[in-house]
Amino acid sequence: MKNPKALLIIDYTNDFVDTSGALTTGKPGQKIEPEILKLANTFLKNGDYVIFPTDLHKENDPFHPETKLFPPHNLKNTWGHELYDQVQIWFNNHQTDEHVYYFDKNRYSAFVNTNLDNFLRTHKICSLTLTGVCTDICVLHTAISAYNLNYQLTIPQNAVASFDQNGHTWALTHFKNSLGAQVI
Repeated sequence: MKNPKALLIIDYTNDFVDTSGALTTGKPGQKIEPEILKLANTFLKNGDYVIFPTDLHKENDPFHPETKLFPPHNLKNTWGHELYDQVQIWFNNHQTDEHVYYFDKNRYSAFVNTNLDNFLRTHKICSLTLTGVCTDICVLHTAISAYNLNYQLTIPQNAVASFDQNGHTWALTHFKNSLGAQVI
């Protein structure tokens, strides 16, 4: 029996993707939605996992470092924190599937302050495919954590995006050259 794999759909929320989002990637983020949905369907069909690590903040949190760096975004119980468009519909239709896992995170990396590593190891998952936004922030930091924990990484170029094209391009090179990820 093969070890299952996991697709991580990182921070694909209204605030990061919708044109009206507080910290939006805009068109680049919207353009990747069909590929994310295709991958999600393929992973579920193959008996693999689809995981949604999702950024969550409190407004004006004096203890969170992002408060000084970015405008308020992904605030609890707001439209901005909801998954974007068709990905939200996909999640609503599959959220009771035992192979779909959603959790909130409060740092760039989906591994910091969460039980993600424990979840993956419990389910004998060694191979991760990272998608979502932002390529050079949360996807990057999640990839670095995964690398340091010895996970095999795949990054589909057409399923990650950023509001910074230079950062996006740099991160794709870093995934391949410094983290040994398969960039496809």
